[in-house]
Amino acid sequence: MRRNVSILLLEAVMIVTGLIFIYPVFLMFMNSLKSFSEVVVNVIALPKSLEWVNLTTVIEKMNYSKLFFNNVIITSIGIVGIVLFSSSAAYILDRRKSRYTKFIYALIITPMLIPFQTIMITLLKVMNVVHLSGSTWGLGIQYWGFGIPMGTFIFFNFMKTIPKDIDESALMDGASTLRTFFSIILPLLKTVTVTVIVLDVMWIWNDFLLPLLMVNRSPDTKTLVLSAYAFVGQFNTQWHYAMAAMVLAVLPSIIFFILLQKYVVDGVVAGAVKG
Repeated sequence: MRRNVSILLLEAVMIVTGLIFIYPVFLMFMNSLKSFSEVVVNVIALPKSLEWVNLTTVIEKMNYSKLFFNNVIITSIGIVGIVLFSSSAAYILDRRKSRYTKFIYALIITPMLIPFQTIMITLLKVMNVVHLSGSTWGLGIQYWGFGIPMGTFIFFNFMKTIPKDIDESALMDGASTLRTFFSIILPLLKTVTVTVIVLDVMWIWNDFLLPLLMVNRSPDTKTLVLSAYAFVGQFNTQWHYAMAAMVLAVLPSIIFFILLQKYVVDGVVAGAVKG
């Protein structure tokens, strides 16, 4: 009986916590379908009528298709580099252990402890020198540096669950290290790879600060989140359009997460059980 009460109490706490996190998102969706006067008068009230025209107006004003394509390019370049380099680095660090690998591993994951704000000005100057600022593909490459430490950390811990006998069998069959990794090891990393992809897509797609520094100079290189911020001004803020723009900006990543959340849970559980 006491156990059942504890479970019910825990579930109640989780539900309340979930509602607290979901409520601001609900307000954003709700206010995106209000008129400007309704938003100003009462932000938490339900809309008297659904203003779907807000979404169509914002799509036209922000050139949605162009910015959506920019987000796809940036996110795709970032994800491919993060997954490829972090998984291969984790493989070599786990399989070729020496007195230097622990130091190299620590060196790779240390950037996770460094706040971005402490290096953003220096980063901007360096990116200007190497001509990686002001372009979507350049921004995608920059995400490699910020995403690889966490990706390597996740892949490395999961890599320990894969028996080294597989590598030895492949070597005896004449497979090179590169062939072994791409043909045998990488397919075995499917669940954790999907987990890394989903987490990084949610981060890169909705990131604001790095795109603000790197691609905010031209309307042709902006991201969806940056364009949504254009409706917020010092003296005049079009709240209904700003909310609609944010809905259109984050909706693709939310749908992506919902479709792949099962694989994220499977990857986390697999790593916890096998580890």
